[in-house]
Amino acid sequence: MQIENSFAVKAEPDRVYEFLLDVNNVVSCVPGAELSEVVDPNTFKGKVRIKVGPVTVNYNGTARITSRDAETRTATLEAEGRETTGSGTAQATTIMAVAADGETSKVTLTTDFTVVGRIAQFGRGIMEDVSRHLVGQAAECIQSKLEGPPPSATPAAEGSSTGSNSATSAPRSAPSPAPAPSEPASLDALALGRAVARERISRMKVRPQMIAAAFAGLISLLLLRRVRRSRRRRREANG
Repeated sequence: MQIENSFAVKAEPDRVYEFLLDVNNVVSCVPGAELSEVVDPNTFKGKVRIKVGPVTVNYNGTARITSRDAETRTATLEAEGRETTGSGTAQATTIMAVAADGETSKVTLTTDFTVVGRIAQFGRGIMEDVSRHLVGQAAECIQSKLEGPPPSATPAAEGSSTGSNSATSAPRSAPSPAPAPSEPASLDALALGRAVARERISRMKVRPQMIAAAFAGLISLLLLRRVRRSRRRRREANG
């Protein structure tokens, strides 16, 4: 199953591309995601929690950046995960592209994924809605972090004198704490109902000829029953 999502960010394409290749930035913006271990610069382990209507699924998995091209601002990410409380699995390959689009940068995510387990029962339509909902929430977070002015360099410490044997260094800021796990990506009941309806309608391939034939069959059955009742009444009257 392949799904494509895109969003715009009011920031330079190179800055957006570098931001999205930093796993800490991405995890902090994806609802329900949590980073467990950085194996190497291109391999990460983590957890993700996804909620679809009444069903909530937790995955443990590994993601790898298998290719990246700074000139074209593209990268390929492969991920696989397994349910923590079930036998379901998920595999995905995502191609990310960042391109200049006027005064903004357009981020396009093309994902080809396979899901086995409880989530798979909802079908393509609902999976697309969940994907758009998830990417939409992540996009809002990315926009809020990138659309402001870039961070300025730390100013030099004041009070140092030229030629002195010692200089006062600027105080080091404490390392920022790891981001707390965010709420799981979810699809509200109303949206879930609409998606279910669309999914079922899309599977109904009923042609007008089939509807007409069914209607004609129903009329014929009603007429046959009426004739049989009329004959039975005449036999009862004659007998």
